[in-house]
Amino acid sequence: MSIREALRLADEMELDLIEISPKAVPPVCRIADYQKFLYQQKRKAKELKANQAKVVVKEIRFGPQTDDHDYNFKLKHAENFLKEGAKVKAYVFFRGRSIVFKEQGEILLLRFANDLEEFGKVEMMPKLDGKKMNMMLAPKGKKS
Repeated sequence: MSIREALRLADEMELDLIEISPKAVPPVCRIADYQKFLYQQKRKAKELKANQAKVVVKEIRFGPQTDDHDYNFKLKHAENFLKEGAKVKAYVFFRGRSIVFKEQGEILLLRFANDLEEFGKVEMMPKLDGKKMNMMLAPKGKKS
């Protein structure tokens, strides 16, 4: 119907003419109470925001010569983080001249990823970034 007719009809009903999708041909409008419409829009937006998953990233730091006991301790923590649904960013920090052991750091991270294989999957393979070698692990999806 024409815009004039729609406005007249909305006036008779003591409601507002609300444009829903202006890009459609012809534009789509609805006759409703504008304040109520705004309230419903805000409520829908709030509901969608509440349902969004919040991604938590936990960091675990290693040195290039991390001992087995320390490694196992950090492995248990990473396992718990992945079970909780958080992502794990594991990194080897090279200090001073220890940068010459970058192969050792990469081996350590790959072993870490291999040990956590049943709890998470590698999102980003070990990559050297300045004095840090980073790797990201994401939790595995829920099994149905």
